[in-house]
Amino acid sequence: MVLKSGSLFPAETVKDMFSKVQGHSVLAKLSGQTPIPFNGIEQFIFNLEGNAQIVGEGEAKGAGDAKITSKVIKPLKFVYQARITDEFKYATEEKQMNYLQHFMDGFAKKMAEAFDIAALHGLEPKTLTDATFRNTNSFDGVIKGNVVTYEEAKVDSNIEDAVLQVRSKGCEVTGLALSPLAGGALGKKRDKNEVHLYPEFRFGQNPNSFFGMTSDINKTMTVEGGTARKDHAIVGDFQNMFKWGYAENIPMEIIEYGDPDGAGRDLKQYNEICLRAEAFIGWGILDETAFARVEEA
Repeated sequence: MVLKSGSLFPAETVKDMFSKVQGHSVLAKLSGQTPIPFNGIEQFIFNLEGNAQIVGEGEAKGAGDAKITSKVIKPLKFVYQARITDEFKYATEEKQMNYLQHFMDGFAKKMAEAFDIAALHGLEPKTLTDATFRNTNSFDGVIKGNVVTYEEAKVDSNIEDAVLQVRSKGCEVTGLALSPLAGGALGKKRDKNEVHLYPEFRFGQNPNSFFGMTSDINKTMTVEGGTARKDHAIVGDFQNMFKWGYAENIPMEIIEYGDPDGAGRDLKQYNEICLRAEAFIGWGILDETAFARVEEA
């Protein structure tokens, strides 16, 4: 058998799966990735105030004011499982690899979506209810001051106002996350001569950049559930002030008995097996003032 129950996906397979996550997750696309060990990682933020000094001969060196804060990023366990026919157990190695390839593709997409739902809105992805980390490690829960009310007819002004809020705090803006509705609103904007202002957004297109910012349109921006907000845009320093990563061990389990996914039917009775994989993903918003949200009222 290609993969036995309780074994781990090969390292190159894990890397391939998470490269696909970056193609489907708005947060993964806009931000940098950091390897996350199982026991977590501590990210330090240095705020050095005042200017550097030129010191002349015999001159005293003045003190600067350094403020150091930190954010501990610990991985959370994400689980995805799917039922397939038990023919998998007896199939040729080539057919088993075909099954696993489809499962891995689906797994990567599910991890990308779950990651966004958790980190953007603070929801448990499967039940879409508020998670325990909602108020401390999600964009909806943490970013409360830099908020702009969404108006479809003024979507570009909304984005500009959000950028100004971030810049007024002395922070950079490297990325723009948009909902499909906001992306469509940009595509419809015209000037007084009926010329489209942002044609790159017309007909459902998803450009990779917007006025120098890395951009992405994703349906996970407006997921409904719990106390999630409908975020039509989030701007900020995704490259430096939001970090995420995954632990490289992804265990794979082949379950042959019982009802492990709560589907209401026994695996053996229906000649099925359940493929289950677990990913450990961690993230952290290092500075909430480095981001602003454009949310629906």
